[in-house]
Amino acid sequence: MKSWRSAVLLLGLALVACAVAHTAEAASKVSFQLTDVRDLVRLSQPQIAPDGRHIALIVTHADWKTDKNEPRIELVDVASGKTRVLTWQRKGIAALQWSHDGTRLAFLAEAAAPVAAKAGGGAADEAAAGKDAKPKPQVFVMPMDGGDPRQITQTPRGVAGFAWSPHDTRIAFITEDAPANAKALAHHDSAFEVTDGNFELRNALAPWHLWVVASSGGKATRLTEGRYSLQTDRQGTPYPAWSADGKQIAFIRYPGPYWGPSFHSVVDVVDTTGGGPHTLSDQQGAMAVQYAPGSSARYAYLRPRNGDENNGNAVYVGEAGHDRDVTADLARNIDTYAWMPDGHSLLLSGELGTRSVLWLQPLHGKARVLDLGEVNVEDQPSVARDGAIAFIGSTSTHPDELYVLRHAGAPPRRLTDLNAFVDQRLLGRTQSIAWDGPDGFHEDGVLVYPVHYTAGRRYPLVLVIHGGPEGASTVVFSPLTQLLSAVGFLVFEPNYRGSTNLGDAYQHAIFRDTGEGPGQDVMAGLAAVEKLGIVDTNRIGVSGWSYGGYMTAWLSGHYDVWKAAVAGAALTDWVMDYTIAYYQMGDTYFFGGSPWVAKYHDIWRAQSPIAYAQNVKAPTLIMGDVGDGNVPLVNSYEWYHALRDNGVTVRFYAYPVDTHFPEDIVQTTDVYRRWVDWMKQYLQ
Repeated sequence: MKSWRSAVLLLGLALVACAVAHTAEAASKVSFQLTDVRDLVRLSQPQIAPDGRHIALIVTHADWKTDKNEPRIELVDVASGKTRVLTWQRKGIAALQWSHDGTRLAFLAEAAAPVAAKAGGGAADEAAAGKDAKPKPQVFVMPMDGGDPRQITQTPRGVAGFAWSPHDTRIAFITEDAPANAKALAHHDSAFEVTDGNFELRNALAPWHLWVVASSGGKATRLTEGRYSLQTDRQGTPYPAWSADGKQIAFIRYPGPYWGPSFHSVVDVVDTTGGGPHTLSDQQGAMAVQYAPGSSARYAYLRPRNGDENNGNAVYVGEAGHDRDVTADLARNIDTYAWMPDGHSLLLSGELGTRSVLWLQPLHGKARVLDLGEVNVEDQPSVARDGAIAFIGSTSTHPDELYVLRHAGAPPRRLTDLNAFVDQRLLGRTQSIAWDGPDGFHEDGVLVYPVHYTAGRRYPLVLVIHGGPEGASTVVFSPLTQLLSAVGFLVFEPNYRGSTNLGDAYQHAIFRDTGEGPGQDVMAGLAAVEKLGIVDTNRIGVSGWSYGGYMTAWLSGHYDVWKAAVAGAALTDWVMDYTIAYYQMGDTYFFGGSPWVAKYHDIWRAQSPIAYAQNVKAPTLIMGDVGDGNVPLVNSYEWYHALRDNGVTVRFYAYPVDTHFPEDIVQTTDVYRRWVDWMKQYLQ
């Protein structure tokens, strides 16, 4: 037997060897690079099979040469983690849904528009579209025992969303009607009345309505019609909800097809045998209705708490004519929910501080946060009949992957490794930071250190401010912050009032205080970071996209501490934005009324960054999308001319796309490149 001294010596040698090996491994790694962005794989819409044995999800790769996103459906075996690809070269894949018996998988994908009127349209469609052959999203059904997907719908204007019937024999779907002026359009008379639309629209919108078709295909039957709509031009995918007995379908009823008045939505229900719909819940602001498993009476939906659009979303459960907020004790925003198999509890997702978490919420009692370790939830979770849960998750050091919980109390198990290459990159350390802010709020944010951080040194700092404002910065992998970290920056992501992660009181505090209060929150956070003694206070930059761009513009006009600024899709003029953006009526909830009504006019002007443009000194990079209906590029044009005419160094780049942020890989990468290079130019 060896002596204890020999054992200690051997252990010491082993530790030294491990340390040398670890150092060598780190030395062989490189930091996250701009070229790595194109290799990131995006995972979305996980759907666990009813028996919990398989998970279908959408996996999207970016093709750099073609500048196209290439989505495909993959099937992951839960027990082994083995994966097989289910679709090839299909465009527009979305809305995966298992049949209740698990033998088929339905999804939306682009298909050639029908050349003649078919189910879901009318003869006027062809004339109105001018025989447009542009592909439209249609419902496809794939048998899971082999065979090609079969196209089930043939709607001239495409399908917005769908749902299986309880016995899988039928599919309810939502499609847009033919335009009311179809005959005029056929004769090239294309003028339309402007009502609640935004400046981007080129035609009047028609309402979306509910149809039913056999799950094997065939002629569809219309269930709703009228000027109201089951979808708007800016909502996400709508899912009709079948009652367990298959006799009724619930849906969200909007006043019309435009997003503007969508806050007045309610829950309606219609008999599948015909007849007009009636209101199931008149609580305005309703979204995402679902019946409880096995129930034709109990249902749930999302709605801003107490109907106040400045609060976070709550989950309401209704039965026997009585609806109540089952998440009232949480008093915070809920991003998504799903029924648990027992029909007496719900799975919730949302931000909790700087984490994105899941809660188990009983219908009576307090919610319980699930222990996910370091994993943050990045997409709506899916629940199997046995209570297994699938979700897309991310950590501070690893991007999207598929995870599963065998039950609500189990630890998460990672099933994919599609972004494994990131593990071979040196990344900046990410941590939460908290501080006491103004007005008695306890606030937080995320701090990312430079990749080669050395204690005792001071580093230039870049603020990256999240958008929304109903959003939050959490400790997840972020390409932009890691690119900034890689070139030697500290990166600070503050959560200001209006953010969704610190409860309703904090979120609501942005009401009639869209600039000054959030600005003070950010500056209090910056002071907390500076107290760490690691910031070069002479080299601080501010940046953000969307409401983060608004905050960048506001802070640039109110605080003379910035040496550089990047304003992406920045809202700079509230009054102009209200007038032409699709979000127009959403803006009124921040202020209490229209800027064109005398008693509200001054506050809209006073909280517009453009009113303080003459105070800006920081060299500013402006970016935005030409066809952005959310924050129209006119905001950026105003900001550009105001800064340029006051002698500020400014550059302005526009991307010729109709989105709020470029969705293709080439232009996304270009945004990141310009962002990082601008900060390098003025802070290093």
